[in-house]
Amino acid sequence: MDLIDIGANLTHSSFAPDRDAVIRRALDAGVGRMIVTGADLESSRQALEMANGNATHLWSTAGVHPHHASGFAPPQAEDFVELSRSPKVVAVGECGLDYYRNLSAPDVQRAAFTAQLQIAVASAKPVFLHQRDAHEDFLAILREYAGSLTGGVAHCFTGGPAELEDYLDLGLHIGVTGWVCDPARGQALREAVPRIPLQRLMIETDAPYLLPRDLPGGGRSRRNEPGNLPHIAAALASLRDEPLESLAASTTANAIRLFNLEEPRTGSQVKDW
Repeated sequence: MDLIDIGANLTHSSFAPDRDAVIRRALDAGVGRMIVTGADLESSRQALEMANGNATHLWSTAGVHPHHASGFAPPQAEDFVELSRSPKVVAVGECGLDYYRNLSAPDVQRAAFTAQLQIAVASAKPVFLHQRDAHEDFLAILREYAGSLTGGVAHCFTGGPAELEDYLDLGLHIGVTGWVCDPARGQALREAVPRIPLQRLMIETDAPYLLPRDLPGGGRSRRNEPGNLPHIAAALASLRDEPLESLAASTTANAIRLFNLEEPRTGSQVKDW
C-alpha cells in the first residue's frame, strides 16, 4: 500500500529524540507521504523546515489552531501569507473553532479563523480544519467562504451522520483518525463512516495524539505514530465493508488531488533534524 497521513504533528516535542526513526517506521509500514501539521507560527515554520529537508516524503500546513488564537495578531497574518507561498505548504491551518476548552476566547477564535480563511482564498490553498463543540458557528463562518475556497478537509472528524452531511454539503473532505477504532467514544463516527463518499475520505493519525485503543499490544508507547496509519485504514475498510486495497488507493488519490502532492521518488531522503 501507498498511504498518505494527512495530519501528523511531527514538530511535537515527543518526537524530538527519534523523529528520523519514526519516519522510517512509517515508510516501512507503507506510509509513503506525511503532511506535518502547523498549529502556530513557530510550529508552522518548523513543519516547513522539515518538509523542505525531506522533499520525497514530507509536506506541511501553516496555520493557527484555535487553542492558540489569542496569539494570532494582525502582523502574523503576513507571516502566514509568506509561508503559504511555499510549494511545500499544501494547506492553511490547522484552523477553526474549539469551544470545548476555550483556551482562547470564542470571539478571538472566530477572528483568527476568518483571517486564515482569507489567507487560504488569497493563496488558493485548501484549508485544514478543526472543530470541536462549535459546529454552528463553524458552519456559519465557513459558508461565507465556501464558494471561494480551493477545497478543504474536516481534520480529525469525530461527529455523526448529521454533522457529516453538513460538511459534505460544503464540499469538504473528511479526515478520519484512530478515534474510529474506539467503539465507546467513537460510536457516532463509526455510524457516519459508511456514509462518507469514497472520493471524499482521507486518513490520518494526528500523531502523537489519538493512539488507536485497539492497537495490538497497545503500540510501542502511548504515543501515536504515522506508522499506525495502516491499522486505521484497515478499521475503516472493515466498517465500510470494502477491500482495504481499494480504500487505500482512493484515500491516497484524494490526498494527492486536494493537496497537489508530488508522486514519491525512489529511495528515502530522511535526514537528521
